[in-house]
Amino acid sequence: MPAVEKKPWIETPLIESASLSKTAGCRVFLKLDLLQPSGSFKTRGIGNLIRNALINPANKDKELHFFSSSGGNAGLAAVVAARDLGCGCTVVVPHSTKPMMITKLRDAGATDVIQHGDSWFHADTYLRQTFIENQDEGAAATKRNLYVPPFDHSEIWTGASTMIDEIAKQMPPRGDGKGTFPADAVVCSVGGGGLFNGVVEGLARYLESQKSDIPDSQSKVRVLAVETKGADSLALSLRSGTLQSLPAITSLATSLGALQVAPQTLKYAQSPPAGLEVVSVVGSDAEAANGVIRLADELRLQVELACGISVEVGASGKLREYVPELTPDSRVVIVVCGGSNITAEMVADYRKRLQDSWAS
Repeated sequence: MPAVEKKPWIETPLIESASLSKTAGCRVFLKLDLLQPSGSFKTRGIGNLIRNALINPANKDKELHFFSSSGGNAGLAAVVAARDLGCGCTVVVPHSTKPMMITKLRDAGATDVIQHGDSWFHADTYLRQTFIENQDEGAAATKRNLYVPPFDHSEIWTGASTMIDEIAKQMPPRGDGKGTFPADAVVCSVGGGGLFNGVVEGLARYLESQKSDIPDSQSKVRVLAVETKGADSLALSLRSGTLQSLPAITSLATSLGALQVAPQTLKYAQSPPAGLEVVSVVGSDAEAANGVIRLADELRLQVELACGISVEVGASGKLREYVPELTPDSRVVIVVCGGSNITAEMVADYRKRLQDSWAS
């Protein structure tokens, strides 16, 4: 019997970093979601989707099996969440997936890891056609296969939004009694938009719950939506004013490698809820690597390039470019979203390339 009363994610620490605060010129807090069971924030959203499927009355008395086509953090989150809730999860990945990630998926408890096709698109198409489409959906069916998308699902966004509830509780109170969110800005990485959508929804829900006056333009909570050049599908769409797809992913931060963001992500970036302002930020792979090194050296934490770019934006002197009214008392939260595609050897390689004048 699946343990559906259990949430497959944990409350992660929020810490204030004196060293990063000194560099940024304000109070920098780190939301350590790299400590989630799967190693990334995706445990929240995908875990929420899987848990809700298990408690859905339509699935009562059915044996559910989950399927993911991601060989990265989304697939790992699906495997870990399904395992912790007492269900199986199969992952279909392209032949280009690194052996390290296939081993991680198997070690985490994947029912099976199937390699098919040359790209994620081929693997995903095979998954849907083979396991999801044309299955018996009748009431008498005792088994059901369920697809787990990597980011574009409302239940994934709701799960990601739980980190905002935690941050609101964990931050030192402002003491002004105004009921506004206790941070001035939240910095998060954007791939397909699952994390960003959750952050925006969580902040909007918090501000609404406080029933406070809508802040003026100078006191809105800023959300810095951070991408790397070559994986900047949100920035591309914002420039054109419509949803656009990148021709290819050229960034090394492959976890940000969604050719197109979720439609809701563009909507939130263009017209955020009351009390919020969204700022699109694009950095280089070298800057992302610098963020990885910064976190490893100062806090002994290892994260992917996809997370390192948010660390670099939020904890460097460049932060003032995006939040010009910063003061030493301003509070900035960086979502340390984590990621499993990182090793000590990769960190050492980034360090060497930076020392050899890695082009920005």
